[in-house]
Amino acid sequence: MDAAATIAALGALAHDTRLAVFRLLVERGPEGLPAGAIAHSVNLAPSSLSFHLQLLTQAHLITQRRLGRQLIYAAQFETMTALVAYLTENCCGGPICAAICAPVCAPEPERKSA
Repeated sequence: MDAAATIAALGALAHDTRLAVFRLLVERGPEGLPAGAIAHSVNLAPSSLSFHLQLLTQAHLITQRRLGRQLIYAAQFETMTALVAYLTENCCGGPICAAICAPVCAPEPERKSA
């Protein structure tokens, strides 16, 4: 990912509604959600939501596909991973840094007490 793509992605995420939509789609996974379900989840009118979805799509953070009459939106995980990699590529990379900077995609399993 280059600087221009990074700026576009960060700019698209720099709004509370778009950030909420993106996080919702990340949680949903590759199958995504229809626009109506997204609007309901973030409590936004469909006309307002389409503006935000367009900006996220233009920044390549989400994808759009048609399923019958519905538009389905999903997070574009490749872009998300590239963005995190770009932001952390100058990390010191030492053993302490590796534990701090490693992205966490799933919570650690609970440890049973003895």
